[in-house]
Amino acid sequence: MQQEGLLIVISAPSGAGKTTLCNGLVSRFPALKESVSYTTRQPRPGEQDGVDYHFVSIERFKQMIAENGFAEWAEVHGNFYGTAIATLEQARIDGIDILLDIDCQGARILKDRGINGLFVFVLPPSMAELRRRLESRSSDAREVIERRIERATEEIREARWYDYIVVNDRLDEAHEALASLVTAARHTTARMLGQVSKMFDL
Repeated sequence: MQQEGLLIVISAPSGAGKTTLCNGLVSRFPALKESVSYTTRQPRPGEQDGVDYHFVSIERFKQMIAENGFAEWAEVHGNFYGTAIATLEQARIDGIDILLDIDCQGARILKDRGINGLFVFVLPPSMAELRRRLESRSSDAREVIERRIERATEEIREARWYDYIVVNDRLDEAHEALASLVTAARHTTARMLGQVSKMFDL
């Protein structure tokens, strides 16, 4: 009996190491697929439609909003981004575990809509370390870094309603913690009961 796919939602402030941890999770679980969001922004060099994003016009995006086609969506810096309900539902039906790297606002919308999933918030070990990581990138201007720090403080307050929190102090330990959460979520009684009932004719 095929299990339903598991939705894994991961959020973190910029600089906490979320992208690295997500990449590690996909490497650890090859069958795990990353959700492909919709956006109205233009593709950047090297990006592919349907792989990095579904690139659509503003008109098409607004049509999908009107048709209640998004599980969550937001406007960021003049561009729209959204996760299609069809993407999540198809993965669930097909038994595909799907990874959604998303900000707190989008994650909260999913949670409030009652969409089942594993919600994990990744934290830096301290604000001082977060600042060090952001500054070590050497790619952002000072004012950009300060905005990210300010935003991080707001986002960390949201961590309280996530299912789990992973502190990314030592990367190898954070990888193991996240992988353990995914493994455990795959074996909850709610997910396994149907399979058990069929196996033992309960």
